[in-house]
Amino acid sequence: MLPTIDEIVSNFELIDEWEERYRYIIELGRMMEPLPDEAHSDVNKVQGCASQVWLQTDVKSSGDQPVLHLLGDSDAHIVRGLVALLISLYDGKTASEALSTDALGLFKELGLSEHLTPQRSNGVRSMVERIRRDAQMALAAS
Repeated sequence: MLPTIDEIVSNFELIDEWEERYRYIIELGRMMEPLPDEAHSDVNKVQGCASQVWLQTDVKSSGDQPVLHLLGDSDAHIVRGLVALLISLYDGKTASEALSTDALGLFKELGLSEHLTPQRSNGVRSMVERIRRDAQMALAAS
């Protein structure tokens, strides 16, 4: 099970070396709930990522707001960890909360923006855009 986003931020701040931070991100990917084989589909594939990335968004109603439940995977260890970080940030949020969440700001705050390759940064943006689009569609359908 993944730690909360607050626990991840706290742990990240305790680690000084970037090599260790990368290892921690990879470890987050290993903690992620596995994505079922049938979810490794074109429908769930995130376009714009150099690595293969899949995000599955299930929307459940909670009161008057749709709530996002995310699962993901990647064929690259570090990217799988970045997917895990985004899932910790967005999973369980209402669609409105997801739309107001600043994932890129968090990546900047953690120093990831400067330490990811441009390709990986573009991939993160693509994942965030996908989650935001899913949240917008969930709101429109509710």
